[in-house]
Amino acid sequence: MTTHEYDAVVVGAGTSGCYAAATIAKAGYEVAIVERKTEQEAGHIACGDALKGAANFPDAIPKSKLEPAITNTEVDHGRFEIPQENTVLDIPVPGELAVVDRWKYGQCVIGGAEDRGVDFHYNVVVTDVLQDDDGTVTGVRGKHRGDVHQFDADIVVDGAGSLSVLQDNTDFDGTNFDTNVNYSQFCSGYREIVEVEEEVEWKDALVFKPTKRAAGYLWYFPRTGTEINAGLGFQMTEEPMQMVQDLKQDLRNRPEFEGATVKDKLGAALPTRRPYDSAVANGFIAVGDAAGLVNPTTGGGIAGAAYSGKYAGEQAVKAIEEGDVSEENLWRYNERVMDHFGARYAGLDVYNILSTAVDVDNLMGLLASLPMGKLSEAIYAGSAELSLGVKVQTAIKSFGNWGTIYNLYQTKNQADRLLDHYESYPDSPHALDTWQNRRDDIMTDVYDVTGADPKY
Repeated sequence: MTTHEYDAVVVGAGTSGCYAAATIAKAGYEVAIVERKTEQEAGHIACGDALKGAANFPDAIPKSKLEPAITNTEVDHGRFEIPQENTVLDIPVPGELAVVDRWKYGQCVIGGAEDRGVDFHYNVVVTDVLQDDDGTVTGVRGKHRGDVHQFDADIVVDGAGSLSVLQDNTDFDGTNFDTNVNYSQFCSGYREIVEVEEEVEWKDALVFKPTKRAAGYLWYFPRTGTEINAGLGFQMTEEPMQMVQDLKQDLRNRPEFEGATVKDKLGAALPTRRPYDSAVANGFIAVGDAAGLVNPTTGGGIAGAAYSGKYAGEQAVKAIEEGDVSEENLWRYNERVMDHFGARYAGLDVYNILSTAVDVDNLMGLLASLPMGKLSEAIYAGSAELSLGVKVQTAIKSFGNWGTIYNLYQTKNQADRLLDHYESYPDSPHALDTWQNRRDDIMTDVYDVTGADPKY
């Protein structure tokens, strides 16, 4: 057995793991990333490839490092196709938006971490999590081409992705680490990179389309005018779909894909749930998908992964410097995640819960009837109130869908209640039980309003 010693070890060379490792290395500490894929395949994951707000990403990896992977900066709106209503909705998306070559992006992020001095150990499959007598995580053990390698560290950062194997192999007794995790809180996704001969007319849009079965959607995201990320995802609470066949059928029905060439295929699972109540334990921090830090309504997770890596890295540095890697000393990581985007994701999860119970045809019919252009203009302008004219127009056009509107209104009220509660996330693990009890009371009301089955 070969033993390696580091101040911190990060499992997973994705966005969250690389940003965490780069942050720790930037502070002058020795850190390693352990990655199950080969050096060539690292960073190659199934993703929609849409990237929002990259200009504001943490500077542990310079923004200039990401630029070679950005392939389309013209996208500025979402294009929602509603076949059953023969309608297309174009809705502007505020802020910086781009589409990337995800494998190249992954390589760029890895390069940024390497520049900070991070050591990479590729082709290592982690099999065990090491803990001392009081349960503190002290490292991981894995296999590289049949040989056992052990990585000892003061802090282990779990960036191993959805349904992380590290969490399956860690004893969290005596901590508040969130173990209320199961497959039904995740989405299964599949995507192909498709090359067409002529530029698509919607090269400046992210295209969404509801699936025929189950709670999910098809997407078409243009990396360039002629290279399209075409994918499909659905909630694991629903009956399985034949994703490859369903996607191919839709591709066949779209004339712009006639004669197209498939360049790459890949599938994955991702969380469509609220963030973990706590993603820290003694000597252990979970980041990115491994902590449920994905927008549960869109599946977007790159920005959350980058910032969770930054916050985890900074908290790890503090813990190492103070010689205290306890859950309580790592707790500030949870607070920063909730303050920045975790609370918002928890509120959005209410709408994800609604989607498992609402009649999709009714919802699509409502969206098709609304004056979405004027509504989106008012929303993105930051207006809390709509003009009388827009209100009247909305009421007239939505006639026949008022029951669905009332359901959405009630759901929004519960989402707002939940968001308010998350803004009082506790500053200590000792207060978590009381906070959770109140949160669970709100969730009971969410299920009553939406008619959905309990998710947690």
